[in-house]
Amino acid sequence: MSAITRILPKRRLSRWVGYFMHWKGPSLWAKLSIRGFAWLYNINLDEAEKPYTAYPSIGEFFVRRLKAGIRPVASSWAVHPADSRITQAAPIDNGTLIQAKGLSYRLDEFTQDPECQKKWAGGYFLTYYLCPTDYHRVHSPVDGAITNVRYMPGELWPVNEWSTTNVKNLFSVNERVLVEIETDLGPVAAVFVGATNVGHICLSFDETIKGNQKGPHIFQHKNYSPEIPTHKGSELGMFRMGSTVVMIYPPSFRQKFEGHLDLGPAVRVNAALIK
Repeated sequence: MSAITRILPKRRLSRWVGYFMHWKGPSLWAKLSIRGFAWLYNINLDEAEKPYTAYPSIGEFFVRRLKAGIRPVASSWAVHPADSRITQAAPIDNGTLIQAKGLSYRLDEFTQDPECQKKWAGGYFLTYYLCPTDYHRVHSPVDGAITNVRYMPGELWPVNEWSTTNVKNLFSVNERVLVEIETDLGPVAAVFVGATNVGHICLSFDETIKGNQKGPHIFQHKNYSPEIPTHKGSELGMFRMGSTVVMIYPPSFRQKFEGHLDLGPAVRVNAALIK
């Protein structure tokens, strides 16, 4: 597994998979392939915004929206950002986050924000893993205003159990997009982490920032003036194929809510994070 994963052209492979998944072939092919994909991953077709026959490719079905009202937004201060499984949740002590047992990664390397220690050291983080079965749009967990975005180019290692336990600094090595939201408790970060076969990361509020595109991959830091208002349940972006979201909360969040978090292994978007 290690040798094969290391030599694979992961970025090129991911782009090829993205092209294939979004290929709009004959309508019969789209219907059969989507139906087969839904069966393989046990996807509930009744939750999709449109009938599966209305999607022109597996890729478009993969980023389907849900029917209105099917994921009501909870009233707690913060909600979960995606249909997913929580793989890690812990305080951010000594400027580090936990990747897996025995492995950690640095807050400053992960965020590439020179102010990160002031914003998030002593705070709290949660790692959400999205599998192919899940709904793949990511929503704001809080009310606030989007102040800036950082696009950080990098590798596209798989984000699976083998990689998280064997690839040092995996989340700081992989491509990622950080969306910073200012709230009444301080700044919150939603970090989209790319992976092998993630066609690209897209933001719903800014189409100019996308992951895994052709050409040079250059770090971008974009400030918004005026800031972009967002609310719990507002769509932030999507993975064109699956991956991971890391939520980072400030110390004031930890002080107020650490003992009251709903950290069940499987969560739904817009469900209450705080009990």
